[in-house]
Amino acid sequence: MKTIDSIPTSKIQRASKLVTTGAKIGVNYLKYYGDKITKTEDEAKARLNENNAEDIYDGLKTLKGSALKVAQMLSMEKSILPQAYVEKFSLSQFSVPPLSPALVTKTFKKYFGKDPNEIYDKFNTVSINAASIGQVHKAEKDGKELAVKIQYPGVAQSIASDLALVKPIAIKMFNIKGKDSDKYFKEVENKLVEETNYILEVEQSKEIVAACKHIPNLNFPEYYADLSSDRIITMDWMHGVHLSEFFTDNQEVANRLGQALWDFYMFQIHKLKKVHADPHPGNFLISPENELIVIDFGCMKTIPEDFYVPYFELAQKDNIANPVFFEEKLFQLEILREDDSNEELLFFRAMFHEMLSLFTQPFHQETFDFSDEVFFGKLSDLGAKYAKSTELKDMNGNRGSKHFIYINRTFFGLYNLMHDLKAKDIKINNFKSL
Repeated sequence: MKTIDSIPTSKIQRASKLVTTGAKIGVNYLKYYGDKITKTEDEAKARLNENNAEDIYDGLKTLKGSALKVAQMLSMEKSILPQAYVEKFSLSQFSVPPLSPALVTKTFKKYFGKDPNEIYDKFNTVSINAASIGQVHKAEKDGKELAVKIQYPGVAQSIASDLALVKPIAIKMFNIKGKDSDKYFKEVENKLVEETNYILEVEQSKEIVAACKHIPNLNFPEYYADLSSDRIITMDWMHGVHLSEFFTDNQEVANRLGQALWDFYMFQIHKLKKVHADPHPGNFLISPENELIVIDFGCMKTIPEDFYVPYFELAQKDNIANPVFFEEKLFQLEILREDDSNEELLFFRAMFHEMLSLFTQPFHQETFDFSDEVFFGKLSDLGAKYAKSTELKDMNGNRGSKHFIYINRTFFGLYNLMHDLKAKDIKINNFKSL
């Protein structure tokens, strides 16, 4: 794979890159108008989406950092984006052009004050995996195989300016209005700042590993604080394949892995009130022994009690069926607002009743089949329905507690991973006995 010798780090450099990307998109639209003469509307639109997705991704992957992380987050919103964008942006999960060996050494000296070969017995300057915020190298020390994650230069310093650049896109995509919309962007900014703090990540990793290591069929690397810094993390090298590359026709294995994944998330959410909020395939491996390995704890979301209680009360079937109780919880979760018009109250009450009635189905049963194509087809159709809703576009999309951003992201990602595994007969409340 082609490597990168430099990353734009100044606001002007990064803004210029996005302006260049914008110009390419303009050309793509000119091609689209030409295509409509000789092709059907669907064919012309499909080509436009493919060209735009490629150009946007190419621009973001050279910037890395927050801009690429946003693309990664969007790739999980499969019901919102056209498939071309989902496919292209999903590459940001664990497969982007890495830093060149020369830049790796330079970066390592800057962050750690030493050449990597002064610290490890062996260090491969060619990365094994490259993602949005950092890349992973293989090393050895005292007979142990190690994974060393190095953060890209300038990532931490450019978070605020990167989000300011992508903010107009997000506002348009999610129809966010109102003076208090900044709370959503601040929530994302704060989480991204945490993700660039590798000292915090090592602390969080050790904390979650200690709390969850008893869960069956689940494994974690050990983290080495003495070989880590604020921009470098050293952990055990774990053997396995990424979840996205894993396939088994053994249903028992799929169910066992699915149960481990589900229990891991439910235990964190309900027992720890803190959850691994980045459930994409690049953060999970399947070992040769068919154990689930969790390898990244940079994005952890604490769940406040005043959000946790109403959120999970709305996961109960009887509560969804109770109109008065249901509306009360929608106000508590800031989904309905005091300044809503009667039209908005009616629309969003009906919309969230439909969505929650479907999305919470796994919690209404003792066991659930996450391989069910009908269930996931309904989820996709419902997402597409509201993504295309002209009525919704005329209303204020700025609603819901800021905590929804990462909690909903967690559940959408978890559902998708469970579906990818084709896990069946999953015991929903198994975490209670762990």
